[in-house]
Amino acid sequence: MSVKILSVTLLLLCACLCLQSSAGNRLHPTKVYPCCAGVSSDDISAQITGEHGIQKARGPCVDAIIFPTKEGKVCVDPRAEWYSIKPPMRIIHANLT
Repeated sequence: MSVKILSVTLLLLCACLCLQSSAGNRLHPTKVYPCCAGVSSDDISAQITGEHGIQKARGPCVDAIIFPTKEGKVCVDPRAEWYSIKPPMRIIHANLT
């Protein structure tokens, strides 16, 4: 009788561990999404090759404007002086190329 109780107890323990690990995967997915962990305030307006994206701060990601360039994506500080002075011109330029 005690072997049956021990077996059932171990089975329940394994089930609880499986449920706990699957709940953790929902909270912290194993798929990694790239994000900007740092930003630049350099003026890259002449290098922009497409439409920009906006990233909100969450976890290791910081607030950023993401611009595509020939060299790849560049993360820019949304408070950068050059970005706050002429955003409509930059967006039009990005949409035309």
